[in-house]
Amino acid sequence: MGATDSSSGGHDGGLGAAASDGGSGSTGDRDALGVYAISVAAELVGTGQQNLRLYERKGLLTPERTDGGTRRYSERNLATLRRIGVLLDEGLNLAGVKLVLELEAENQGLTEDNRGLAQDNEGLREDNRGLRRDLKRARGKAG
Repeated sequence: MGATDSSSGGHDGGLGAAASDGGSGSTGDRDALGVYAISVAAELVGTGQQNLRLYERKGLLTPERTDGGTRRYSERNLATLRRIGVLLDEGLNLAGVKLVLELEAENQGLTEDNRGLAQDNEGLREDNRGLRRDLKRARGKAG
């Protein structure tokens, strides 16, 4: 495959993560804050720096950059890197990994949307019950 660093013994098999790569989009979220240099990030996830660069070129994640262009990895980036390692260990190639990450992100978004719609639906049902009660009272007084 060429995407794992044999000198590091592969990947640490950490828990999977959502495909959100923790770019600079959510400034208030500590997990999205890029704090780790590439050497530290590579060591923490058990792979080589060249693999992190490759994953970025393939669009699997996008670490923050300093003004000077240095990559800074966040906790979310590390979780994504661990998920990439798990998928590679399961035999997927990088194209397959990218598709899985995209589908996981889409699934998470749809799940959140569904949860919101279910809450909205329950609110509408409660409103409907109240309106029916009001209508029954109004009909009882009018008759």
